[in-house]
Amino acid sequence: MNTYTILIVEDDAKLSGLLRSYITKYGFEAKEIDNFDDVLASFRSSGADLVLLDVNLPKYDGYYWCRLIRAHSLCPILFISARESQMDQVMALDNGADDYITKPFHYEVVMAKIRSHLRRAYGSYSAGQGERKIEALGLVLYPERFVVMRGEAAAELTQKEAVLLEALMNKAGRVVSRDRLLDLMWEEHHFIDDNTLNVYITRVRKKLKELGADQAVETVRGAGYRLGSAIGGAG
Repeated sequence: MNTYTILIVEDDAKLSGLLRSYITKYGFEAKEIDNFDDVLASFRSSGADLVLLDVNLPKYDGYYWCRLIRAHSLCPILFISARESQMDQVMALDNGADDYITKPFHYEVVMAKIRSHLRRAYGSYSAGQGERKIEALGLVLYPERFVVMRGEAAAELTQKEAVLLEALMNKAGRVVSRDRLLDLMWEEHHFIDDNTLNVYITRVRKKLKELGADQAVETVRGAGYRLGSAIGGAG
């Protein structure tokens, strides 16, 4: 069984210690940051498979460090914050986060989310079975690597972007409802609202546009989204 490493970026020492106790209780390795001057360096040396990240941190906030971590890694990043506003949650997603947990929280809920994100990010690949590959309308998606290709061009995705694109590619040319996409991307319903899915649709569209698939994801008003036939073959 893999021993995953969880990095805790939380300046409340008591809360950080409690999180570490629960995480290690469930068989994971937990590392705490005590120097917030260079969180990225601590992340890179930690070998972390998942990050728990507070918003309010000394020197630079969590959004800043999330952007830097995301530029170097596709590992799941879960915010834990006392900020409850919709804008804070959208900012977290815009900066590359995969989830947002508001304080106060139940530790069992945090652990359930950690397990879920680790399973989604790393658990679907089984040695000896080969890598999954999904092809549709000139696009090739590698879900375990979070990479989509069109011809020789490639774009990296976050874990949730990969889940979203996989759902659309599996039903290429057909409409996938908003509710279905939300269920697939966030099975433990939490802070989800209309803006959340819109953010991810925009991000996926931008990455497909970089591959030359400008009109790839179509909005079907009142129904959902569709991977459109306008993509065509690789350019």
